[in-house]
Amino acid sequence: MDRSMTMAALCAALLGLAACEKSTVVTPAPAPVMVPVPGPAGPTGATGSTGSTGSTGATGAEGGQGSTGRTGATGSTGDSGSGTTVIVVPPAASAPTN
Repeated sequence: MDRSMTMAALCAALLGLAACEKSTVVTPAPAPVMVPVPGPAGPTGATGSTGSTGSTGATGAEGGQGSTGRTGATGSTGDSGSGTTVIVVPPAASAPTN
């Protein structure tokens, strides 16, 4: 009977503790994160050096052929000849000498 009384007391104690209201566990809030705020703008820096000269560009393509020119005006008619016409034939060229 000693055992049954001890067991009964132990069961009653467990049931009594189980029926109790449990306390709520409160976790602390995380620490606030500090965000840095930018300060005023600093002074303007010095002007940079001049850049180097660029390379020469490629040669362009040849242009197209131009249009044909306009026909010129017709010349004046010459005076009529009087008498006979003489045709002069130049002498034949001689062979070169060495």
